[in-house]
Amino acid sequence: MAPFHPLFLAIIILSNVVVSHQQDYAAVIPALNSAEQEATYRVLDSINSGIPWRSVFPGDLCSSAPHGVVCSYFSEVNSSDDETVHVTELSFGYVSDYTPNPPCAADAVLSPLLFTSFPFLRKLFFYNCFNHSPVSFPDIAVGPTDTLEELVFIDNPSFVGSLSGVLRNFTSLRRVVLTGNRVYGRIPDIVGDLVNLEELTLSRNQLSGEIPLSLARLKNLKVLDLSHNFLSGKVPPSMGINQSELLKLDLSSNGLSGRIPESFGAFKKLQFLDLSFNSFGSFGVPMFLSDMTKLREVYLSGNYLGGQIPDVWENLGNVVRVGFSDMGLEGNIPASMGAYLKNLSYLGLDNNKLEGTVPKEFGLLKFVGEINLENNSLSGRVSFPGSNLTSRIGQTLKLEGNPGLCVDDEDVLWSAKNSSNGSFGQLKLCKKEGQKPNPVPLEGSLSTAQAFPNSGFVILGLLILLLFA
Repeated sequence: MAPFHPLFLAIIILSNVVVSHQQDYAAVIPALNSAEQEATYRVLDSINSGIPWRSVFPGDLCSSAPHGVVCSYFSEVNSSDDETVHVTELSFGYVSDYTPNPPCAADAVLSPLLFTSFPFLRKLFFYNCFNHSPVSFPDIAVGPTDTLEELVFIDNPSFVGSLSGVLRNFTSLRRVVLTGNRVYGRIPDIVGDLVNLEELTLSRNQLSGEIPLSLARLKNLKVLDLSHNFLSGKVPPSMGINQSELLKLDLSSNGLSGRIPESFGAFKKLQFLDLSFNSFGSFGVPMFLSDMTKLREVYLSGNYLGGQIPDVWENLGNVVRVGFSDMGLEGNIPASMGAYLKNLSYLGLDNNKLEGTVPKEFGLLKFVGEINLENNSLSGRVSFPGSNLTSRIGQTLKLEGNPGLCVDDEDVLWSAKNSSNGSFGQLKLCKKEGQKPNPVPLEGSLSTAQAFPNSGFVILGLLILLLFA
């Protein structure tokens, strides 16, 4: 027998106790029809044949079923009295103690019955079920499962197939989550026909090619996540024009290039934007960020956008995380970032070409957990009057790789250099007001002692000659 989670065993035992009490209600509660009952048993066997499903759950599966098998009641069209019951959700793969779905065995397969025998199925969920032999969608003409609204496959490395092969038979989908699988090929134009779609998450697969223009037809889309694939080419500007309901856009870790479309400024409700680690060109940080007043997180790291950080922060008080690392940014850090981003918890500006001082306005940030300014060309005093941010240099405030920076407090310098989880680099103690700097010889020049190592003896000899002359 294949092993399964202890909590699931406890639920099975408890279910047997409950079954006897539920039999008294059988006369008034409609039962699952025999065809769906049999199909459910066979699907459970295909997921984990090591569990004796029929003996553990011998009664009506809609009255007593394993977690993950969900039924709903339906009224007949021309009757107010007659009701039927059908399986509407099937979830497999142990997730946690709070959602102990039927655990998948090593030899779990994707049964064709899932797509032919459940005329009211709305949700199909697989988590970490297919890890060994390749599994793909059955090549059959799907019948009644056109009612499917949620299709979720998470972390199934042996689930293989083209996206068109997965989606070709479904038209009522509201939510598609295929992440951490081996779905390959181009994003097909048929995706644009899923007009009810509210979430399309296809991250961590092997998708390639360009983002199709057909995605712009998804006007109800709230979440679009195509991250960690092999997509290339330019982003269609039409995406930003029609998708005004979008809350999350994640295109990170692909090979996208060209310019970030100005039409993205139409995402007035957008809260999460991640375009990091692509090949977007040197057109600077987009000014349209100032129009995204609902924005909470923005990541552009790893794109060589260049230019200066624009002063677009006045209307972005909801922002909590900004990732602008390794972007070729130049010039000063705008003081407005500290003045307006009151809720900021993370700011990454490391590995750029930034100059000037660290804005004192950063001391106004009450909730910040990390400000990473490493490996720039910043200089001057690091001081935040009235704030404890100075004491957190090396931890919250990371400054390594900026040899021109200094601090006034010797204790702060000592703490930074001895911080176990931070960095300080070449940070040094500032010279006091009015203190003359030590003369520094020109590079390549020699001091008198270095140029004339025996000059002392020569002078002494001249003095002796003068005395006895």
